[in-house]
Amino acid sequence: MKENTILGWFGEDPHEAGRKLMEASRQWEIWGKDDLIGLKPNLILAREASSGATTHPEFAAGVIEFLQEKGFSNLMILEGSWVGDRTEKAFRVCGYTALSEKYGIPLVDTQKDESVLCQATNGEYRICRSVLELDRLINMPVLKGHCQTSVTCALKNLKGCIPDSEKRRFHRLGLHQPIADLNEILRPDLILVDGLEGDPDFEEGGNPLKMNIFLAGIDPVLMDSYVTGLLGLRTEHVPYIGKAAALGVGTPWSEDSVITYLNKGEGVAGIERTAQADRLGGYIREKSACSACYASLMQALNILEGEGHLPSEPVFIGQGYRGQTPRGLGIGVCLRGASASVPGCPPKVEDIVAFLRNNG
Repeated sequence: MKENTILGWFGEDPHEAGRKLMEASRQWEIWGKDDLIGLKPNLILAREASSGATTHPEFAAGVIEFLQEKGFSNLMILEGSWVGDRTEKAFRVCGYTALSEKYGIPLVDTQKDESVLCQATNGEYRICRSVLELDRLINMPVLKGHCQTSVTCALKNLKGCIPDSEKRRFHRLGLHQPIADLNEILRPDLILVDGLEGDPDFEEGGNPLKMNIFLAGIDPVLMDSYVTGLLGLRTEHVPYIGKAAALGVGTPWSEDSVITYLNKGEGVAGIERTAQADRLGGYIREKSACSACYASLMQALNILEGEGHLPSEPVFIGQGYRGQTPRGLGIGVCLRGASASVPGCPPKVEDIVAFLRNNG
């Protein structure tokens, strides 16, 4: 593939999409048959792909079958779910345990992996050893929205390649620069995007939207800038894209970029975000909140909005409030100094709902 090109395939069959995009990319032609190849899906939590949160196992199956038929036998699947969820459970619920058994390839839980300190332009970061030992990395994100960064796709999906302690630190550092720095260290050999039914607003899913598009590319900056446009946003709305480009990770979508469709289908001219995340975010005062904690709060606010019982005072969340005593409602152990708070790391959605009903 050329770096300025994205391949697109339309349809509702993830298995076929995986095979077709893998073949058309021709990246496999330059790989060695003994190369250790890792597939990195998005299994952020234990929720089936139909929720709009995780990569369809059939998509990975199509890629695995194609590679095995071409003589590649040294394959594995690697992932580390977000802080607060267990990857082992996500593998099982999302269909990857069955996938592993069917095709005889190992699952690597990066939450349990050793990590290695690696140098980037802007500092040092801990990367899971199993990822660094790969000869080839296939990044398989979901095309979806995110309640903190607006979009998550190729660049952000590599957060599953770092230990939980580093994920927490990414949030303390503001997410955008660390995500860019991570992609300076890790360079996938191929990006295969699952755009079948991602949630356009929330990383954890719940409101899937049928898009019926799958994409392939080798430039994560190009890919993320393209899908950002599909979600109705501009690249500047997602700062880590520009920061990654500044580090030489890739080039944003431009008039010199090309998208080639492998089959006929209705093009995705634009995906309407509901703006629900932006609306509910107006009730939140956030400083360096971890994704799982923030997502729990957003889900709780969504429930309360349906009941007509949104809080009447600010809701504080995030590691940046540790040791402080904000006047308002606090979410999680970091906000134990707030006027009132709900414990947990992250707290459960139902606990937040009950807390805000009683205090908001």
